[in-house]
Amino acid sequence: MNKHHDTTGPTDDQQQITLRGPAELADALPYMMGYHPTDSIVMVALHGDRGRFGGRLRLGIPRSPREWPPVAEQLAECLVEGCERRGARPEGIVVFVCQDPAEGETGRHVMERLRPLAQRLRTACGTLDVPVYEALCISGGRFWSYCCPDTRCCPPEGNPLALPGTSVMAAAAAYAGIQVRGSLRDMEARLLPWPYETSRSAGQLRALDGAAAALVPRILDAEGRDTVRTETIRLAEQLVRRLADGPRIMDPAAADTQDDALLGDDEAAAVILGLQDRETRDRAAEWMEGPDAAPALRLWRALARRCVGAYVEHSAAPLTLAGWVSWSSGDEPGARVALGRALEVDPEYVFARLLHQACNEGLDPESLRRCLRDERDARAAAEARAASGVRARLRGRGVPGGRALPAGRPAARRGKRRSAPPGTGSGTPVAAPGTARRDGAGARTPGVRRGGGRGSRTGR
Repeated sequence: MNKHHDTTGPTDDQQQITLRGPAELADALPYMMGYHPTDSIVMVALHGDRGRFGGRLRLGIPRSPREWPPVAEQLAECLVEGCERRGARPEGIVVFVCQDPAEGETGRHVMERLRPLAQRLRTACGTLDVPVYEALCISGGRFWSYCCPDTRCCPPEGNPLALPGTSVMAAAAAYAGIQVRGSLRDMEARLLPWPYETSRSAGQLRALDGAAAALVPRILDAEGRDTVRTETIRLAEQLVRRLADGPRIMDPAAADTQDDALLGDDEAAAVILGLQDRETRDRAAEWMEGPDAAPALRLWRALARRCVGAYVEHSAAPLTLAGWVSWSSGDEPGARVALGRALEVDPEYVFARLLHQACNEGLDPESLRRCLRDERDARAAAEARAASGVRARLRGRGVPGGRALPAGRPAARRGKRRSAPPGTGSGTPVAAPGTARRDGAGARTPGVRRGGGRGSRTGR
């Protein structure tokens, strides 16, 4: 089997690596995904006579075995149909089920417990006339094959995984600059809300309640919404600059701790509430490249961690922005994790659904970047024209230079600002069926939330 990028075919200058047998497949999994997929079903499509790796998908293992049959059918259909949309039906599929042993459990126990799930996945693929060439269970540092009956190569106690960095795949990945970012659990931990019982969560929750009480009435008012939008973007810009000026820390946990300390509860609450407005979120999405991208990503992660208690659904906006910046910056594994988390929080969040689909289908984010750049340029030009008109009127009244406005007065009040249409609808490279109404001109009514929780959601 040859290791290639997800959606591209082989080229002359592309390094090919042949994987032989279950051991090398198990070792290759974290390099294919970019992380160690814990508690996950992973399915990888194979193409051509040589079994070139193609599309892949991952889903958390459903807790209830009753969910396994429909989930297996949906995953098989999704992978096969996704490959067909890209022009190549898979010749076969490789299945991985990955789960760490629970307390008092061994890896072999996990393998036997998940055997019915692996069988369901094999059957679902076979129903679509796509065979499963290999199905592996990875647990507790060992792997088992559900397809090989030979105990000489696949003993009941399993085989140990290769030591990190010692395989041919590891050497090739290091040469190609491919990094394994730890486990999926570690990556998700950077995006999860703070534990509810802690004192810092209590302080942040009070700040969110206060921000909701202060901002929701203003967001409900048309003129007030424009002011809140301006204030939110200005505050977010300040926080991005603050994070950019902080010392760079390589350890992820220590870096997140530093970022948390650089944000005040009230500041974070104001931006979280402000981002529930779709146009504000789209404006914030423009910090997607160059020197702004890295501190903006840190800000969106930090804000997602502060969506505590009843405000967890509000994290869909910063999580989606984190996924967008990651994807725009070339970090597809990080983008998939953040967007997947956003969809766990709010499965109907349209922007996250569109980005997740585009990322999984291997589309180029440049089309969306170009749209956001055009909107930013059009808005800047409109504001410049408005400011020029104000100065001309003041000069006509005899004010030298037209400088009679108080310092620091928002540019939006110097003249009626004409804003370009929101970019995440027209500029998104794909469109999910049946979703246009919720992220188009008819955005969700401000101040309405599902479930009667606190706060305001004004668009997706």
